[in-house]
Amino acid sequence: MTERTPLLNYRLSASVNESESRSPLANQAPEKLPGSPRHRSSPQRQPKKLSVFFGVVVPTLLSMFSVVVFLRIGFVVGQAGLYQGIAMFLVAYFIISMTVLSVCAISTNGALDAGGAYYMISRALGPEFGGSIGLMFFLANVCGSALFVLGLVEAILGTFGIPEDPSLTPTAHQILPSGYWWSLLYGTVIALLCLLVCLVGAHIYAKATFIIFLVVIFVLIMIFISFFVVRPKPITLPSSSFFNRTGPGFPTTANYTGFKLETLLGNLYGGYSVDYTTGNMMTFATVFAVMFNGCTGIMAGSNISGDLKNPSYSIPRGTITAVIFTFITYILLSILAACTCDRR
Repeated sequence: MTERTPLLNYRLSASVNESESRSPLANQAPEKLPGSPRHRSSPQRQPKKLSVFFGVVVPTLLSMFSVVVFLRIGFVVGQAGLYQGIAMFLVAYFIISMTVLSVCAISTNGALDAGGAYYMISRALGPEFGGSIGLMFFLANVCGSALFVLGLVEAILGTFGIPEDPSLTPTAHQILPSGYWWSLLYGTVIALLCLLVCLVGAHIYAKATFIIFLVVIFVLIMIFISFFVVRPKPITLPSSSFFNRTGPGFPTTANYTGFKLETLLGNLYGGYSVDYTTGNMMTFATVFAVMFNGCTGIMAGSNISGDLKNPSYSIPRGTITAVIFTFITYILLSILAACTCDRR
């Protein structure tokens, strides 16, 4: 039995029986044959180079800082209010903390090899559970990739796309065609680029991870600074009737008020209303479903366990650090949004 032996009793018993049934000659074979291919190839293995920060903290932060932090913080605070928004984050992070603690317990209870979550689940529960849960984990990654692609398309069209509402005049830099089929085309192109990266190899992403991390941190810093340097001004909104076909039930302007106590008091409590674009009535559950997407991605560091110097040391510390950092960031962004932007 070794540190990599599965943890279930029946798996332990099987491993013990296997080890006892092996002949002593087979166990001594590597010592008797020092010139065997296995012996010669072991020095040629590449060392694991990724540390806690580059191997776990950076990938986990990049996965958890999803489209929610850039596009949906205002939606959460505007619908649920600051109190319920913070409560949603507490509930969401309590859920993922249970998963993080389970990952920490498994990763520190024995040696880890390549395979990430599948390896840890298979080692703890056996390959039957590992295979089924691994399939669900794969499908979840597929849905998460679609969410991130659509978020990128929305951000691009919101900045460079021609407004779909004919009442709005496009600016000089808004030149990209907009619409449902155009969004589908842009998303397909981005998904194909991601497929190309996967086909070429993950080392391309590994080399650019730190640069992407610096860009994300720079953008977050600019967001925090903008709350203090941008002066109060009205924001022009597309007509709500253009999206939900319900008629002009909402005004077409909103206000960025800057830091005002009146604005904060108006955003403390929930004010669920009809969604601006879909025409559906929002509730605690629907807003929480949108917000929870920003709390996923905690397995990004565990998935590259084969590339870490010390997975049992790096995964727990790196994952917990990333979770705490993202939680503080989300709470600060929610408070700043509640202090400076009216509910509309």
